[in-house]
Amino acid sequence: MYVKIYEYHIKEEKIEDYLSIQEKASKIYKKHIESKTTYLQSNEDPTKWMEITTYNSEEDYLKNIAIINKNVEIQVLFNKFQALLLPGNNLIKEEDFTKITGVN
Repeated sequence: MYVKIYEYHIKEEKIEDYLSIQEKASKIYKKHIESKTTYLQSNEDPTKWMEITTYNSEEDYLKNIAIINKNVEIQVLFNKFQALLLPGNNLIKEEDFTKITGVN
């Protein structure tokens, strides 16, 4: 399985907006690609979030993300998401992983 991990900082007073944006974006993603996302909020820094999404394969992700990114609504949601990022710490860290199965 192919895994995308994002790390970013959201303004504390904007968490409800953030969750609403993620819910809407998830619905768009689900129309085009099978995925499962987990959202994690740091216990030490409530502005710090991680988003972990698994896909069936990297090929599946690459084929469908191009379609998703052309969606006007997803572009609007991404712009709204960027506005929620913490000033002075508004970078989005992105990493790719492969999920290893069969190991306990």
